[in-house]
Amino acid sequence: MEIKNIKLNNGHEMPVVGLGTWKLTGSKCLHAVKKALELGYQHIDTAEIYMNESEIGRSIKESKIPREKLFITSKVWPDGLDYYKVLAACEESLARLEIHYLDLYLIHWPNKNLDYENVLNAFKVLYKKGKIKAFGVSNFTTNHLKNIIPICKKLNLPLTVNQVEFHPLLYQEELLEFCKKNKIVITAYSPLARGKITENETIKEVSKKYDKTPIQISLKWLLQKGIVVIPKASSEKHLRENLELAFNLAKEDVSKIDNIGKHVQRRLIIPNFAEFDY
Repeated sequence: MEIKNIKLNNGHEMPVVGLGTWKLTGSKCLHAVKKALELGYQHIDTAEIYMNESEIGRSIKESKIPREKLFITSKVWPDGLDYYKVLAACEESLARLEIHYLDLYLIHWPNKNLDYENVLNAFKVLYKKGKIKAFGVSNFTTNHLKNIIPICKKLNLPLTVNQVEFHPLLYQEELLEFCKKNKIVITAYSPLARGKITENETIKEVSKKYDKTPIQISLKWLLQKGIVVIPKASSEKHLRENLELAFNLAKEDVSKIDNIGKHVQRRLIIPNFAEFDY
């Protein structure tokens, strides 16, 4: 499958399928990223807290793929959320990755008590200097977005992406509609619900109809909703499988999958500092 791009609201383009690297470290990370790049992946997602930026940087360097052909995302951890710490954290991520700019830099987790104007001014500096091509957030609820959007507008800093847990067992329809209305792209992390979607009877039924795996059905369901996907994979088999998505789900099958998460929502990533109830 040729990986398509989606245009962000600031004009920068983002491949709709990428490689998630959470919990991929050391030689396993190095091998997975190298193989992904060989297979045609262009979008690699990391974060300072993942402790794998150096391995990813080495993989990129050894691939000899021109930097402008790649889309690299990283994230700043909550304890680095003030003006000077954001500037320093970005420089440190760039140094570990051995690149001169990030395509997308995210606030990894929200904090409703944060002075966002102070923090966003740092992202604006990075954006204006070309250190980041786009700014976004991660794990933000609709309420968090409602608070931050006016500040972004005031600072003339486009808010392009909200990276959240999103899969058939957690269909965040209201958040998706809000983001679409505000021209914010959703990126789905854990798009396969840590493998739990393979146990779902509806997904299994649809996968038989299309002669595709439950994993491919779930990824395609997300893509057809305009959501970017970043499944984690380390084996060549799974890396290939996550790219073999050159088919379309019929409307009735999309609706069947929609109904899974409307009745029982299963959020899997719930750290003790999360603000999902906000």
